[in-house]
Amino acid sequence: MKLVKTGLLAGALSLATAASAVAQHLVRVAEPNWASGRAMAALISTVIEDRLGGQVEIVPGGNAVIFAGMDRGKGEIDVHPDVWMPNQENFTKEYVDQNGTVALSDHGYTGFSAFCAPREFAEKHGIKSVFDLATPEAAAAMDRDGDGMGEIWLGAPGWTSTNQNKVKARDYGISNFFEEIVAEEEVATASISDAIAKGEGFVFYCYAPHYNWFVFDMVQLEEPPYDPAKYTMVNPNEDPEWFEKSSITVGAQDKSIHVGYSKSLETRAPMVAEFLKNIAMDVDTVNEFTNEIVVKQRDGQEVAREWIAANSDRVDGWLGL
Repeated sequence: MKLVKTGLLAGALSLATAASAVAQHLVRVAEPNWASGRAMAALISTVIEDRLGGQVEIVPGGNAVIFAGMDRGKGEIDVHPDVWMPNQENFTKEYVDQNGTVALSDHGYTGFSAFCAPREFAEKHGIKSVFDLATPEAAAAMDRDGDGMGEIWLGAPGWTSTNQNKVKARDYGISNFFEEIVAEEEVATASISDAIAKGEGFVFYCYAPHYNWFVFDMVQLEEPPYDPAKYTMVNPNEDPEWFEKSSITVGAQDKSIHVGYSKSLETRAPMVAEFLKNIAMDVDTVNEFTNEIVVKQRDGQEVAREWIAANSDRVDGWLGL
């Protein structure tokens, strides 16, 4: 018993000393413009402040800005809370693999992406697959503004998935019959809600983790299973003719979602870097976070504090305790 108490005391003293060092540094955590990014930013910032005694500033931003800030290592942006792989592989190749200035957490959790539609409408009109959309009949049934075209939300500006969905819509034949919408997620959510309330059709990019699975009765449309030989995506920063040179005729592979952080934290705030290296989440927990924060409109750090209190052993493991 004496040895156990001594070990616990040593651990507590070690954490207190490290927390004092962390408090001397301001850690800037990015907040991307999607639901799980907001949720993870809230959780990470709360652990740093409450368990490590650090100071945190939340910085909204898109992927390009976030990765460039972490790359510079000057504290402009220190943490990307929600790196989706392979969606953001063009950034990780440059900053993680080539520059070696950004690191990813050791543990990722699995997500997915697809196209969805309101369940009642899809079942009524026999829309089960993405290929069921590529017809004049589907376009007419899902024409919400009288222009003869259906509407499909591809994603928000700046998302890598938005470009991928643009290629998919072309190669599935959807773009021949549907108006492609690129808008912030809040705009799309309002359109989904309006379409369901009116019994109208609307096709939209969907993914998990996400709060929409709690809010809307929606169905994922079938796509051919992922095949790397049939999924060629050239990113805009790689080639100005990216759209012409890309070809996607299958569904996306499952996503591995990690936390990214500037390797400069390993010297500036090593306890923070160690925590970010060890953090391990799961899709169900992040789904619930997004529901509490976005749908129920609760404060993100309040939600995080409740979860941390109920899962203290798990968080202790991230902190090496």
